[in-house]
Formats: sequence, structure tokens, C-alpha cells
Amino acid sequence: MYVTAVKADGYKNLKNVMITPHPEYNLITGMNAQGKTNLLEAIWLMTGCRSFRGSKDRDYICLDKNIMELGMSFYDGRRTQKIEYAMSRENIKDKKIKLNGVPIKGTNGLFDSFKAVVFTPDDTELIKGGPEKRRSFVDLCCCQLNGRCLDSVRRYDLLLNHRNVLLKSIAAGKASRDSVYVWDQQLAAIGTFVSGKRHEYIKKLNKACSELYSRITGGREELTVSYNSNIFGGNPPEENEGNDAVAKYYMKLSDSVEDDIRLGYTLWGAHRDDLIVKINGLNIREFGSQGQKKTAALVMKLGQAEIYSKNNDETPVILLDDVMGELDESRQALVFDIVKNMQVFITACNENAVKGLSQGAVFRVEKGEVTQY
Repeated sequence: MYVTAVKADGYKNLKNVMITPHPEYNLITGMNAQGKTNLLEAIWLMTGCRSFRGSKDRDYICLDKNIMELGMSFYDGRRTQKIEYAMSRENIKDKKIKLNGVPIKGTNGLFDSFKAVVFTPDDTELIKGGPEKRRSFVDLCCCQLNGRCLDSVRRYDLLLNHRNVLLKSIAAGKASRDSVYVWDQQLAAIGTFVSGKRHEYIKKLNKACSELYSRITGGREELTVSYNSNIFGGNPPEENEGNDAVAKYYMKLSDSVEDDIRLGYTLWGAHRDDLIVKINGLNIREFGSQGQKKTAALVMKLGQAEIYSKNNDETPVILLDDVMGELDESRQALVFDIVKNMQVFITACNENAVKGLSQGAVFRVEKGEVTQY
């Protein structure tokens, strides 16, 4: 999969951008605060995901404009597809999105069509941040492989919110204690599925990351990634263990209902699961250096790309924001080797920050305007 054209106007500071990316390497240069990351972010939005910088919808539109318009064409290995994405300041919630000229509601249709993997300096939070960051990461990975997971994750969040509201109502004497068990049955079923899919993915990720990290460190260090379930510990259920696992999940919710009512939230479940990342047997979050954390986070994103490629007849587009300049020349070469069959977009302050880029396109960004060389 690769992007063949990008248009952007009114998206943050981008002005009348029209570029034709190279199918392999694309270097985006420019001084800080000129719009390099905005260009990557515009491409990322075409996946149907939220901004990787945490931007709100209202922040997408340039301060001195009322409309932002994005367009992108991409080849998915079979045909060229086209996405159009527009928003107006007057009605932020009404996104005008078309896929191949056909209006679509919401962004789900984009998620099913265009795939990308993004890595930014903030992604070190995958290692040093809280469990929510790691759960969101593995959920995104699972959803890229299996569309059913997206509906399951969203349904789990919805059920959990309903249960937590009900717990507060029970504590206030506005609802019956027995009413919680209806939600528990549904939450146990969907929570077991979500935990199982996450665990299944992490087994693949552990294998990919272990090999990639060994290559980057020359075999001097061993990286492992494991899944720790709040309900099932280190052994979440396999597919053939469904009924017994759901029963175990349900019993855990039932046994803690008094504590849950007192606290006003659900203590046990997939929403409290975590990934454990270790180097040479030690938890990297607690004992790893900044360099190890940064490399481990990069490897997890590269592992995500590799797993997707192996499970599909296409490769995702790789977006590397301000990453390569922080790697020495040998590690840059290894990253290029890992993504050699994928289209890559790289931001850097200057061309010299990226070594060994013998072919591809170079774009210069200045005050939101992009010049292609």
C-alpha cells in the first residue's frame, strides 16, 4: 500500500498543499513549527483514527479559515482509491467524508481501507506511560488485523460505562443491586473476547519485537513483551476455552460487586489489563534507560507494521516523525532495512539528519507551504 497524492488546505497551518509522494522514501524537511508534523498528521487522519497528537476536531481548522479540506489517493495493491475529507468551523461534528466519490458516515470506512503505522517521540509513553497507552496500542493493532475487534472494543467501553453509572445509582439508592448482573453477563462475554484477542496478538508481537530488537542491539539485549490480564493473569483464554473463561470473568465481577458499588467503578476486567515489556528479564519501565525505552517503543511500532504485512497482501504506510535524526547511522540503516518494502514518510529538520537515503522524494515545508524537490 502506498500514497500516490496528497492535498491539504486549511488543515492547521497547511496552505494549498499538493504533493506526489515517492512509492518508497519521502523525506519532509524544514525548521521547527513550519508544518512538517501537520503533513504527517493529515495523512494519518485518512486511517480513520484520531490525531496522534491528541488534537481536538476544532483544532484541525486553521485559525484564519472556516474550512479545512484534505484529499488523498492511494494504491492498496489492487486498485487506486481516493479519500476526500472536509470540515467547517460552523459545524465541527459534521465531517464530510467521501471514499471513491461515495459519501460515508463517520470514519469507520476509512479505517477499513487505508492502513498506516505512525511513530513519534511521544510514543515512548508506550513504555513509560500508564497501562491505558499500552491497551490503546494493542487494541489498534488488533483492529487493523480483525475488523470485528473494533466493534468489540467500542462495545466493551460502552458496557463498562453503563455498569459504572449503574453502580453509582445503586449506591445512591436509585437502582436495584440485582440489576447489575444483567450488565455483568454482557461485560464478561465481551471482556473475555477482548482479552483473548489482545493476548493472541501479543504473542505475535513478542516474537516480532524480540527479533527486531536483537538486530538493532546486535544481539546484546533481549526484549520480551507479554500480556497481563486483570482477570486471567498471564494466561488469557484461548478460543476453545470460551465458556469456562466467561464464567470465570463473570464470577470475578460478581464477587467484587460490593466493593464496586462502594467505589463507584468496576475494579476487575479487560480495562485494567496491561503489557509487560522487559529487557534481559527486567521491567524496562522501571529499570530501562531513556535510550532503551525509545528503541523499545520504535521496535513495537515496527513490529506492528511487520505483523500487519505478514497477515495481509499489503504493507502499511510508515510515518516517522522526528525519529531518524536521533538514531546513529548504523541504526538508521537497520530501520531502513526493516521497512525496505514499505512506503515511508520521514520528518527531519534537515536532509543531513537522515543517512543513506539514496532514492526517494524530498519535500521542504515553510510556513505551511510545501515545495517538492
